[in-house]
Amino acid sequence: MSEYEWDDDDEPIVVIEKSEPGIGTFLAGLAIGAGIALLFAPRSGEETRRDLERRARKIGDQAQDLVSGVTESVGQTLQDAKTSVENRLDSARNAVELKRRQVTNAVDAGRAAAQQARVELEQRIAETKAAYKES
Repeated sequence: MSEYEWDDDDEPIVVIEKSEPGIGTFLAGLAIGAGIALLFAPRSGEETRRDLERRARKIGDQAQDLVSGVTESVGQTLQDAKTSVENRLDSARNAVELKRRQVTNAVDAGRAAAQQARVELEQRIAETKAAYKES
C-alpha cells in the first residue's frame, strides 16, 4: 500500500510499506505445493491415499513419541526441583532449630549466672552489714 506525503519542498514522497510473510503464507504455499505434487504424481489416487495415510500415521507416532519424551523430561525436571527445594527447606529448618537451641541455652546460662551473682551479692551485703554492726 502506498501513501503520498509532502516534504518541505512541496514535492510528493511515496511511502511503501512492506509486510513480512507470516505462517499463513507459508501454510498456503505448502498446501498449493502439495496439491500440485498430487496432480503430477505418477501413482493412482488409491496408492497416493495409502501412502499419505501411512506417512500421516508415522508422523503422528513420531509426534506422540516426542510429546512423551518431553513430558517425561519435564516431569523429571520438576521432581528434581521439588527434591532440591525440600532438601533446602530441611536444611534451613535444621539450622533454625540449632540456633533456637543455642539461644535457649545461652538465655538459661545467663539466668543461672544472674541468679548466682544475686546470691553472691546478697551474701556480701549480709557480711558487710554484720561487719558494720560489729564495729
